[in-house]
Amino acid sequence: MAPQRPKGAGALAKKSALSPAPVPPRSTELYAALDLGTNSCRMLIAKPQGNGFHVVDSFSKSVQLGAGLEKTGRLSRGSMTRTIQALRICQQKLQRNKVRRMRLVATEACRRALNANDFIKRVHRETGLKLDIIKPQEEAQLAVISCAPLVGRSTENLLVVDIGGGSTELVWINLKDVPNHDRPQAIMRLHSGFKQAVSDLPAAQVVDWISVPLGVATLREQFNDVEDDAACFALMSWFFEENLGGFAPYHDTEPHEKFQIVGTSGTVTTVAASHLGLKRYDRTKVDGLHMTTKEIDRVIRSYLALGPAGRRADPRIGQDRQALIMSGAAILQTLMRCWPTDRLSVADRGLREGLLYAQMSADGVLEDGDF
Repeated sequence: MAPQRPKGAGALAKKSALSPAPVPPRSTELYAALDLGTNSCRMLIAKPQGNGFHVVDSFSKSVQLGAGLEKTGRLSRGSMTRTIQALRICQQKLQRNKVRRMRLVATEACRRALNANDFIKRVHRETGLKLDIIKPQEEAQLAVISCAPLVGRSTENLLVVDIGGGSTELVWINLKDVPNHDRPQAIMRLHSGFKQAVSDLPAAQVVDWISVPLGVATLREQFNDVEDDAACFALMSWFFEENLGGFAPYHDTEPHEKFQIVGTSGTVTTVAASHLGLKRYDRTKVDGLHMTTKEIDRVIRSYLALGPAGRRADPRIGQDRQALIMSGAAILQTLMRCWPTDRLSVADRGLREGLLYAQMSADGVLEDGDF
């Protein structure tokens, strides 16, 4: 499946996939965001707080919804059953917290599966939850706004990378015309869509975006038959770079300080935790961390040196992540090689946070001001 991107340079959808809620809620009302991906089911329940939100409940579980999808084109019976069991827990949490404002979405696995609509109907029948299968552009859009608080005031060009289980979204944004103090807020205003309406406020310009249908699970499945660990890693790196095509316009440009990459995914946070030597994951130490290319490469080399058995036993990686960490590392290392910066901003945030920001921003319950 080819990467998805606009037709023609800079072409974007005219109508945003995100629409404002019809009735403004009370600012104390709870919001929920659920992200059903190729590998994981994750949910946050939060209430607005200042210009952000406070999480009151959460859920995360590896369900491997996309297991076998590359070969069959369909969601398997076992993966659907596992996922529905996880969704029942989410439904109980939503009911217990009396959540009325929610956005529940499914991504690449459901976009590609031939039986996705039957699965969505089954989820609604058995749990009462209504899942929306979102398009790649909306997934990219939500990843971007979730990372707004991490955008540096000196950043002129921004690349937001979201490495998922089934796809990788990349969005390149030009902030040169936005005053330094307003750059994070300009990113947040993208909640209404990549194509900004005419306004007196300076706008972040989305230069280009792409959705590559290769994430940690789908890339690994491409090379499941390669037994040699190092050879498999090299092939995954090559294959992902081939699928990037012409999206790396700065390939031959020297690194510069005003270009920022923000990476959001389990891969990125796992590499960061390994770099810090954390025996127990600590979000407060990982989210917002800056890593150099050399530091990232050092961690990846240590993963290769461990081998499959060593990675399974490494507490920094964890059982849920160990099978997919090398495919994610191949994607991350390739991106750092192709873009003109030697630093990565680590974001322990993503689609769920983007869904919450989008709902709250559209409802007007977030306060203005610095993050």
